Amino acid sequence: MKITLLTVGKTTFTFAAQGEQMYQQRIGFYVPFKRVDIPQLKSVASLSKDAIKVKEGELILKNLRPDDYVILLDERGRHFTSLEWAAELEKRMTCGGRDIVFVVGGAYGFSEDVYKRANESLSLSKMTFSHQIVRFIFLEQLYRAFTIIKGEPYHHE
Repeated sequence: MKITLLTVGKTTFTFAAQGEQMYQQRIGFYVPFKRVDIPQLKSVASLSKDAIKVKEGELILKNLRPDDYVILLDERGRHFTSLEWAAELEKRMTCGGRDIVFVVGGAYGFSEDVYKRANESLSLSKMTFSHQIVRFIFLEQLYRAFTIIKGEPYHHE
């Protein structure tokens, strides 16, 4: 089983990109991990937000395999504490057997087709974060979950 983080666009904030790189390396010690960045759409000024979501959604769906377990990072998703999230991740990894793909959409969110394809949604907070910052926050929480699962001292209760 492996984990993929699928994102739309690149992180342009230097500090966030550096943090993402650090946590991606650390996560790689626990599980096979890869990152797939779908390029930001170009020439979209004449498109509506919904049209942009549809085009991005088509690109997201092309990067998913039929047997992937897809979890959207979405403000409407389930909320967990860090300990609950670690337990949920451990359960998913031991019982599921399928590769897990976490998806961060573009600035306007996901198309209906992407929501239909997803197996579940995860929210990192009741607050809204930019789609760039949420990547960094998610990677830190994914790393934290693995340290909790392994009983390592990174997470303090």
